[in-house]
Amino acid sequence: MSRRYNEEITQLWARQHAEWDTVRKNYGNLYNALTRTIKVGVNTFVLQYNPERLRSSAANIDAKAISERPCFLCNENQPPEQETVMWEDKYKIQVNPYPIFKRHLTISAVEHTPQLISGRFGDMMRLARDLKDYVVFYNGPHSGASAPDHMHFQAGLRDELPICSELPWLTMRVINSGACFLSYNISSLRPVFYIDTSSLEDGEKYLCELLNFLPQKEGHDEPMVNILCWYDYNSWKIALFPRSKHRPSCYGTNDDQFIISPASVDLGGLIAVAREEDFYRLTFPDVTSILSDVCLNEIEVAKIADNLTNYYTLIKLTNYGTSSPS
Repeated sequence: MSRRYNEEITQLWARQHAEWDTVRKNYGNLYNALTRTIKVGVNTFVLQYNPERLRSSAANIDAKAISERPCFLCNENQPPEQETVMWEDKYKIQVNPYPIFKRHLTISAVEHTPQLISGRFGDMMRLARDLKDYVVFYNGPHSGASAPDHMHFQAGLRDELPICSELPWLTMRVINSGACFLSYNISSLRPVFYIDTSSLEDGEKYLCELLNFLPQKEGHDEPMVNILCWYDYNSWKIALFPRSKHRPSCYGTNDDQFIISPASVDLGGLIAVAREEDFYRLTFPDVTSILSDVCLNEIEVAKIADNLTNYYTLIKLTNYGTSSPS
């Protein structure tokens, strides 16, 4: 019988809330946080005033800064109050003490190894299946990860992230269908590739192939991406956002700037705003401008989709030509 991770994590959160002052304070503040919703069509963005997220939004992730600070995901540098639920002896599931979600988890590799998704798609999908109430997300080392030196996922309650209910209903352009459905959208305010599959092997394969078609910047070890993954109705739903840069042009502390550094959750429709004045003055055009500024543009995404379509068409033609007659 498989472990009941949802139950174990609920018990973990209850213990941490009772015994760890930081968790109790920050989750208490989150329950009372100011929010407001911006909605256009089926696209919903929930703005959440959350001052504690400044440590993530303003994190310095250049190589020098990272090398000079202790890794906060390694056991020896974590608070004594921090407890863990182990997953397959490979990852530590822990309560995130600086939450965006009412249940927010950090899922970090046991080994101190760089933040790279290659070879870990299967882990992400199986985590999503084991954590059925959650959406698991990955921020690339140059796409919002505040710990690019230590491999980790995060997870939050799926019902709190708008795109988890909206994405399957967006008008998508099909790249390939079958056991693994792959599509994309360039008109949903932030370009996204969408995979829907009931097969772990096919989902992992398609994610690897999709990653191989994305542009990779010089000096980077992987394409810039944010990925969301959740498991519902016996199938995985995966949203991959192809990125172009880490922070938007309007990032900064001046009156005409915003301290917003988008990552997976922001692209999914839940935007934690660390500065009070930003929370009140953000408009729908501001939000869409910020998100589109850090993503690949429509032309770039359409070209990737065309290349993928041609690739899968060629595979089908090759398989048809080499198959034996019945």
